[in-house]
Amino acid sequence: MNSTIDLGFISIHFYSLFLFIAMLVGSFIVIKEAQKQEIEENFIINLLFYAIIFGIIGARIYFVIFHFDYYSHNILDIFKIWEGGLAIHGGIIAALITIYIYCRKQKTNFLKILDIIVVGLIIAQAIGRWGNFFNGEAHGPETTLEQLNSLFIPQFIIDGMYINGTYYIPTFFFESILCLLGFIVLIFLSKKQIRIGILTAFYLIWYGLIRFFIEALRTDSLMFFSLKIAQIVSIIMIIIGIIVLIKAKKNSFYNEEAKNV
Repeated sequence: MNSTIDLGFISIHFYSLFLFIAMLVGSFIVIKEAQKQEIEENFIINLLFYAIIFGIIGARIYFVIFHFDYYSHNILDIFKIWEGGLAIHGGIIAALITIYIYCRKQKTNFLKILDIIVVGLIIAQAIGRWGNFFNGEAHGPETTLEQLNSLFIPQFIIDGMYINGTYYIPTFFFESILCLLGFIVLIFLSKKQIRIGILTAFYLIWYGLIRFFIEALRTDSLMFFSLKIAQIVSIIMIIIGIIVLIKAKKNSFYNEEAKNV
């Protein structure tokens, strides 16, 4: 599969293109959600700027750490993010720290801002996974054409999963669809009168469950001895999500506190 668009004077990598589209759409959704909560536009735009930059850096560092044997001998390859190698959990952790520091500095409700961020984040994840498709990565184990046809997967995805003479399970596709479903649920919930923290809790539990089971099928997982790192982090996400959900009962509703930031 061709993973680049050659314009002669420049080559555009589909991985980078979908990453850019994901950030663009995710940021647009976050800004719209912030407007509904009457949060100042400058505040949320500045926050997104820092969160995206440090999120990408964190995602790359996370990936490089678990492939240190390779990158220690290929230092310049660390900067070639268009070839893939951005670990979403590393990005989430780095962005989370950035958002927390920014909210503390601005004396803003951290959890309330997270409720806004996760709506855009999950749709960005749904879009970003398609970059993995064009890179021929983030797939599951070997399979057969017959099995793929039985799963009612679009033909172009089946064709794209034919790599070096072998068909593979398109786990990226399943994760993308489930993230899209999660986005629809979050949009629905955001229109209701809910307590601060509910959206964040849903995201943590939903994506934690998605990634835990998807990771069980993936063949390119980051490993810690015999354990898959993503599954460990997913369990932690689910636990934190449950704690946030329980504590959310003590939080105020959105319309019970000052909305201007």
